[in-house]
Amino acid sequence: MSPEKTRRVRRILLLAGPLAVALVAGAVWLAGGRIVSTDNAYLQSDKVAVSAEVAGPVSEVLVEQNAPVSAGQVLFRVDERPYRVAVQRAQAVLAKARTDVAATEASYREAGAKLASAKTNVQFAEREFQRQKELAEKKFISQASLDTARKALDLARQQVTAAAQDLQRIAATLGGQPGLPIDQNPSVREAQSALSQAELDLVRTQVRAPFAGLAGLPPKVGQYLNPGTAAMAVVADEHPWVEANFNETDLTYVAPGQRATVKVDTYPGREWHGTVQSVSPATGAQFSILPPQNATGNWVKVVQRIPVRIALEVGPEDPQLIAGMSAEVKIDTQHERTLPWTAHASPPAKRAHPAAQQ
Repeated sequence: MSPEKTRRVRRILLLAGPLAVALVAGAVWLAGGRIVSTDNAYLQSDKVAVSAEVAGPVSEVLVEQNAPVSAGQVLFRVDERPYRVAVQRAQAVLAKARTDVAATEASYREAGAKLASAKTNVQFAEREFQRQKELAEKKFISQASLDTARKALDLARQQVTAAAQDLQRIAATLGGQPGLPIDQNPSVREAQSALSQAELDLVRTQVRAPFAGLAGLPPKVGQYLNPGTAAMAVVADEHPWVEANFNETDLTYVAPGQRATVKVDTYPGREWHGTVQSVSPATGAQFSILPPQNATGNWVKVVQRIPVRIALEVGPEDPQLIAGMSAEVKIDTQHERTLPWTAHASPPAKRAHPAAQQ
C-alpha cells in the first residue's frame, strides 16, 4: 500500500472510531432510562403485636415460637378464675336487681290502693262534715262535734296527699314508668350491662390470633400481663410485599401499576414478579422522630430516598419469604428516550393520591 493510501485509511479510521463510539453511546442512552433499580429493598409482611385485654398471670400457652397459627386460634390464656367469679357476682347482682324491681312494683300497687282508700275516706269525711255542719246550724249538736268532723276531714285530706307523694316516690324509683317490663328498668339494665362486661372480660382471657401467620415468642406461664402490653407477635405468611427505597431522582417515571422484578438475596437465581402498588407521600427522613431541618447555616444537599410499595406474586411452590429479607428490585417504567430535535420527552407518570390508591 502506498503512503498516500495509508494516510487516507488512517484518516478514515480516525474519523470512524469516534463516530462509532458516539453512535454506540447514543444507542445506549436511547435504550436506557426505562428500567430503574435499587438494592435498598426489603420484604415486608403484616405483623401485629398481640396483647392481653385483661390483667392477670398467663395460665396456659398453646403455641410455640415460629409455629404456624390460623386466624382465631387461641394463643394463650390468662387466669380466668377471678373473671369467672366476677361473672357469678354480676349474675347475683342482676337477680337481686330484678327482685328489688318486682318488690318495688308491688309497693307501687300497694301505694295506689292506699291512695284510693284515702280518697274514699275524704269523700266520707266530707259528707260527715256537711251533716255535722247542718246539725250545728240548727243547734242540734255542739261546736265540739263540728270541730271533730272538721278535724277528721283535714286528716283524711292529709292522708290523700301523703299517699299521693308516696306513690310518686315509688314511681320515680321505677324510672317514672311503673308499667315497664322488669328487664327494661334502669337498675336492671345497669346490672345486665355489668354482667355483659364481666362475661366479655371472661372471654378475653383467651387471647386469639388476629390472622393466619407465624407465631413469635409467646409469653411464659405465670408471666403477669397488663392490658395493652404486647405479649407476643404474629407475622402474616401470606401476601408479602417489598418496600423498595429508590433515590428521588429515579422516580420521575415510576407510577402505580407498573411491573417489577424482585430478586431475594436468600434465594440466588430465583426471581419474583410484582406490581407497583403505591409511592410513599413523603421521604423516609420525614417519618423519623427528628426529621432534618434543612433551613440551617451548614447545609449539604443529599439525595433522598422514597419508599415504593411493590406487591409480590407468590406461588404455592415458591420458597418461604420472611419479613426483613434483603432484595433487589427493578421497575419497568415503559419510558423511552428520544432525541431533543426529533420529539419532546414524554411527561413524567402521574401518581394517584395515596388515599385514592387505597
